[in-house]
Amino acid sequence: MSQYAQPQPGGTPGQFTAPGPARNGLGTAALVLGIIGVLFGVIPFLFWIGTVLGLLALVLGLVGRGRAKRGEATNKGAATAGTVLGLVALIASVVVGIATVMAVDEAVDEINKAVENTAPKDASAGGADGEGEEKGKALAADETSVYDDDVQVTVSAPTSYSPGEYAIGHTEGNKAYRVEITIENAGKEKYDANLVSVDARAGEDGVTAEQVFDGDTGAGFEGTILPGKKATVTFVFDAPADAKNLTVEVSPGFDYDASHWELTV
Repeated sequence: MSQYAQPQPGGTPGQFTAPGPARNGLGTAALVLGIIGVLFGVIPFLFWIGTVLGLLALVLGLVGRGRAKRGEATNKGAATAGTVLGLVALIASVVVGIATVMAVDEAVDEINKAVENTAPKDASAGGADGEGEEKGKALAADETSVYDDDVQVTVSAPTSYSPGEYAIGHTEGNKAYRVEITIENAGKEKYDANLVSVDARAGEDGVTAEQVFDGDTGAGFEGTILPGKKATVTFVFDAPADAKNLTVEVSPGFDYDASHWELTV
């Protein structure tokens, strides 16, 4: 009986050898990274992650396609999809990045404008002859403090006032003085007069001159002053009997510098 020779390990030249396992890892990784990259690429402030992942997906996808062409991988479709998604992630992240930078710049500009608008408004003073007073110097009676938004404040000369029986803020032995404060809105925007604050000090020692509330006096400014309109309110202050001067301080609002009037009583 004849016997057949068994093939030896390693085979002979020309003998068929079974192919190794498919190397699909890069194509699969490209697909996963591409999907994640697209998701991050469209998120503001996280677009840079999409840029990195998109670049990785593009490189791995191209390498995976090369393996598929050489027969080393069987997931050419996944590698191609990863390449395309990587490119999309790159483009999306660049577009979103530019939009984010522009939005941040615009927001910074708006914040700067808001800060400028809420900065204290400087006042310049002018007397009856219209000439400006030295900055920081107290004004005299009937002189006007003009702010850079054209809000104008004028304080009249003081006159003696006799508080009534039920007046609040008057101390027996002191003298009361009445002043009229006029605010004119020469600007183009409505002016909120509710935020006006008025204080006074009396004498060389600058003691606080209490505001007297008596009937219609002491109510203060209220409401809105329209452009081209004005409002006048009477204030009464209580000062020591020997006081020779009354310093009145008026602040038109939180974002205004206060102006001062040095009045002789």
